[in-house]
Amino acid sequence: MAKKTKIIFFCTECGSTQPKWSGKCPDCNSWNSMVEEQVSKRKNRDLISTSNRNPEPLNSVHTTPGKRFSTGIEEFDRVTGGGFVKGSVILLGGEPGIGKSTIMLQVLHKLEGEKFLYFSGEESEEQIQMRANRMSIHDDRILVSCENNLENILHHITKNKPEIVIIDSIQTLYSEDYDNVPGSITQVKECAARLLKLAKAEGIIILFIGHITKSGNIAGPKVLEHLVDTVLYFEGGNHNHYRTLRSIKNRFGSTNEVGIFEMLEKGLSPVENPSGFFLSERRENVSGSSVAVSMEGTRPFLIEIQALITQSSYGNPQRTANGIDYRKLAMLIAVLEKRAGYPMGTQDVFLNIVGGLQINETAINLGVIAAMASSFKDFPLNAKSVFIGEVGLVGEIRSVPFIEDRIKEALKFGYNSIYVPSGNYKMMKEKNAKIKGVDSIGHLFSLIF
Repeated sequence: MAKKTKIIFFCTECGSTQPKWSGKCPDCNSWNSMVEEQVSKRKNRDLISTSNRNPEPLNSVHTTPGKRFSTGIEEFDRVTGGGFVKGSVILLGGEPGIGKSTIMLQVLHKLEGEKFLYFSGEESEEQIQMRANRMSIHDDRILVSCENNLENILHHITKNKPEIVIIDSIQTLYSEDYDNVPGSITQVKECAARLLKLAKAEGIIILFIGHITKSGNIAGPKVLEHLVDTVLYFEGGNHNHYRTLRSIKNRFGSTNEVGIFEMLEKGLSPVENPSGFFLSERRENVSGSSVAVSMEGTRPFLIEIQALITQSSYGNPQRTANGIDYRKLAMLIAVLEKRAGYPMGTQDVFLNIVGGLQINETAINLGVIAAMASSFKDFPLNAKSVFIGEVGLVGEIRSVPFIEDRIKEALKFGYNSIYVPSGNYKMMKEKNAKIKGVDSIGHLFSLIF
């Protein structure tokens, strides 16, 4: 059949497509990221085609509860909503070497089933076997193949009829129907779409492992994340021994859930008590350290916030933030200077969330303010105090959700001075002397200094 070819340009950072080349992507503002690609299209068919399926009334659609396959790893099940659903497609992204292939081998080993397929376009069968031996995984149910040809992969899936299929990675696949190189926007999109169609038709669970760009997004077209049922991100620095598994999309469960793992010699070990894990090495009676309670999905855990404020030796003071957005730090510094009278214009400010966690919620703002004020004054905070609340631009402490869950987590670890927003405190049904309501940062400082 005759084919038509056209030229498009796509961004290697955000995956957006453009009809014309430009040095700078108009969507993500990345320079020199636009790549030319030829797209072969088959001859257009008739606009009207027949279908054997007719629309049905919503109330008459027959539904059955989706069967879940528990992974046997509690932290992984938490993030996925209880395990994998039959016929679902999952996308797992993360930096190179962070442990994506490792966790997938562990999941396959723990799963109940008769046959699993693991396709690797990056490693040989011998390399996969060496990793499995290091992790003490000896499982004949796992069939491995160094294959990245889509047609061959589809043939093996149809022939073996496995319960689970791992594609490592989706960016290495290519179809013979297209002349584009593996990893191009056309190959990634078309290969994912055909595998998705097979998964839904045969009820097979398929997991894609995906590369990410330097900006932290999954490489390839953004439509890849829209196609799949679940999108998971594996996070954590190469110099940290912990890993965070985060759900940003889940059609079969809640999003923003987090699982914590520790990287050991024999693989990834779930961390069942994150609060104790992140506070295990906290030093007491030192300035610049505070404790806050973060909510990740429905799960609260305690985090340590460290701040270091020193007189600047340069013309422009340094501002460094690890674990929170830099703009949030700049805002809180401005509030501390304007509303509390702290002269921060000549101070270097370094802030760190211990353990390398990336926290985006505003309920830790009060803990950040307390840590910075403690470091500025060189005055240690009470080791058994916890700070919960959002800080506004006029210095007020605003209410936050899930206050009961946060307080319960703090009380469980023996903290006896819990500072919460006055708005939350007034609405609480059960009050005790350990909980203190504050309405402004000035009010807070009068209690802790």
